[in-house]
Amino acid sequence: MSTPSWYPNAKIVPSPYHDDRPNLRDISLLVIHNISLPPGEFTQNNIEAFFQGKLSADAHPFFQRISQMRVSAHCLIKRSGEIVQFVPFEKRAWHAGVSSFAGRDRCNDYSIGIELEGTDFVAYTEAQYATLAEVTRYLLSRYPQLTPQRITGHQYIAPLRKSDPGLSFHWSKFNKLIAN
Repeated sequence: MSTPSWYPNAKIVPSPYHDDRPNLRDISLLVIHNISLPPGEFTQNNIEAFFQGKLSADAHPFFQRISQMRVSAHCLIKRSGEIVQFVPFEKRAWHAGVSSFAGRDRCNDYSIGIELEGTDFVAYTEAQYATLAEVTRYLLSRYPQLTPQRITGHQYIAPLRKSDPGLSFHWSKFNKLIAN
């Protein structure tokens, strides 16, 4: 794994918000998130601009609070099922923040972050579940320390701070899809 990897079916939109992982052999967690910009609105390219540091603070009042943030995820799955990749899987994306999984802090060091375009309370699309299952199976085959038991939501690694992917994420449906 000496060269950064990109998901073969992804649209590549590089983000500057990443760095090297402390240990490439330690990729062992998948964190599922959600995002919509502005909140509750879909189908614009604001998320891509945000993860690239190009979000205009003047475009929407909410953007004034977040336009200077330096965050990224490895991938975004849009409502249509299209997947956009911002950071190669072998690099550390800045998605989890202050976090802990199974007693271990700094989840960004050893996790892959996937954003679903959505909110905590709006159902995700069938196309999103299909793409998420496809990319998850790819990651499970590529990273031996990543197992279905090591797939979680942002809400579980930062419970007092985050609530995504929220009540609208259907975990049992997703688990059946990745088992096939």
